[in-house]
Amino acid sequence: MPAPDLETVVSLAKRRGFVFPSAEIYGGFANTYDYGPLGVELKRNIREAWWRSMVLERDDVVGMDGALITNPKVWEASGHVANFNDPLVDCKRCKQRFRVDHLEEGAYGPVKRDAAGRIVCPIDGGELTEPRLFNMMFKTHVGPVEDEASIAYLPPETAQAMFINFVNVQQSMRLKLPFGIAQTRVSFRNEITPGRFIFRTLEFEQMEMEYFCKPETAERWYRYWIEERLRWYVEVLGISPQRLRLREHSKEELAHYSAGTTDIEYEFPWGWGELEGIANRTDYDLKAHSQYSGVSLTYYDEESGQHIVPYVIEPAAGLTRTLAVLLLECYTVEPDEKGDPRVVMKFRPSIAPIKVAVLPLSKNEQLRPLARKVFDLVRPHWMAQYDDTQSIGRRYRRQDEIGTPYCVTIDFESLQDEAVTIRDRDTQAQVRVPIANLLDALRERLGVCEPAPGSRRD
Repeated sequence: MPAPDLETVVSLAKRRGFVFPSAEIYGGFANTYDYGPLGVELKRNIREAWWRSMVLERDDVVGMDGALITNPKVWEASGHVANFNDPLVDCKRCKQRFRVDHLEEGAYGPVKRDAAGRIVCPIDGGELTEPRLFNMMFKTHVGPVEDEASIAYLPPETAQAMFINFVNVQQSMRLKLPFGIAQTRVSFRNEITPGRFIFRTLEFEQMEMEYFCKPETAERWYRYWIEERLRWYVEVLGISPQRLRLREHSKEELAHYSAGTTDIEYEFPWGWGELEGIANRTDYDLKAHSQYSGVSLTYYDEESGQHIVPYVIEPAAGLTRTLAVLLLECYTVEPDEKGDPRVVMKFRPSIAPIKVAVLPLSKNEQLRPLARKVFDLVRPHWMAQYDDTQSIGRRYRRQDEIGTPYCVTIDFESLQDEAVTIRDRDTQAQVRVPIANLLDALRERLGVCEPAPGSRRD
């Protein structure tokens, strides 16, 4: 099935409570979004699925949670203050600002050029200024006085806290190479974007892991993590492998710290875009922080009897980008039992925001007490919704559209036989189950906590 157009998914995301434009009542705010009741649950489920695969089901990765605002020397040592720049141009006529690479890629529409072949403004064809470098980090100030001494930065990535705490984590947890440190956290980038929903925003959540290993094993672990992360998107999230690809960076593209980087890309409606990057960061970060701080960030290798600086393999995924991919990937239009079209968000049950909907057949006072009893039975175990408004057919459609895997219907017969009907979202099949067996029947379908298959390393 072809992917839906972006406008269709954006409309559904707002209408059903996944994602809202931020500050919409004030005209919005560029490149910022709020996550509604279903969006926040979807984010949580993606985050937990990642954490389960990367930390809980492994014996070589631990977690941490670094401070968002930290000593600005961290960003000086990492090279972000000097190197985290984008070339931008301004239109001399309409005063809009654009990233040069986005213009060249046609991100704002067909590339427009003047008679001399120079790219012009995509909005009004105006002349563009010469490119200037702008640092993408957000500055802030710590304390009551705003001067050079009080400058701090919002983090543009999640990695640095794991590097500066390498020794603390390794010694406190008595870890031996190879091992990883994982973290999920919000990052901030003051960059101009061409307005592709939540693909690129001012603030976004990342799921990142730094895997420390001996230098001579780095290439092997780099290749391992490329395959492992690709597998996760297919097997755990259910993303079609036909819409995923690996793209290795050319030497000209590589960041200053990287000996090799491969992106996992997804085929968005506008073309291929990065979903996750896996990089061999070498020993650049640990050495840079050691030199800048004067504190040795090394590992004592008992086999060689020497202190070494490990290499680092970094799988860095975008949580909010993954959410965008799932909205696109799971959006399905197919016939209902009458042959009429229905919209179904086919989330995996472990990822779906609402797992179970409890629906009395009608808004009848006789059915309500039993329906509420069933709802109270279900909701301590799974995220559930109770809905008794409008016809049962419309309520099924609402649950299909938000991706609820199972609906539990209470009808007048339930008052006599103390049984309910479980409806399957994908097949629309219905099965009668005694209320006494309902939790077991749902547990068989949903699981208490579905494990990510095959995520332990050999």
